[in-house]
This record gives sequence, structure tokens and C-alpha cells, in this order.
Amino acid sequence: MDLIKVENNQNLYRDAGSGAIVNKDSTAYSRYMTEKKRREKERQEFDDVKSELAEIKKLLLDLTKQNS
Repeated sequence: MDLIKVENNQNLYRDAGSGAIVNKDSTAYSRYMTEKKRREKERQEFDDVKSELAEIKKLLLDLTKQNS
């Protein structure tokens, strides 16, 4: 991969073959990946809570039907 430095930016390079811009700032990438994993974990926890709430709602509805 032949990289050409982008003017006025020390971390950006252009791939001569594809024309894609490549960011070579590994610290920023590491921060991005850490934040992405945190967001994915939060999303999973949120989905788990939604699922549990739906189960509780179903159980409550079943209980009220039995008592009617």
C-alpha cells in the first residue's frame, strides 16, 4: 500500500491505489474502539432490561387473568 501524506494533517494519508484516506493515529483508534465496546455493552444491558420488563409485564397480565 503506497501512502501519500495529506497536507495540514499529521495522521492522515491517502492510499495511492484506491484513493482512500487512512488515519494512522493508533491512539485515537484505540480510544474509538474502547468507546465503541462501551456503547455496545450499554446497548446489550438496555436490551436485557427491555426483555426482562416484557417478561414481567407478561407475568403480571397472566396473574390478572387468573384472578379475574
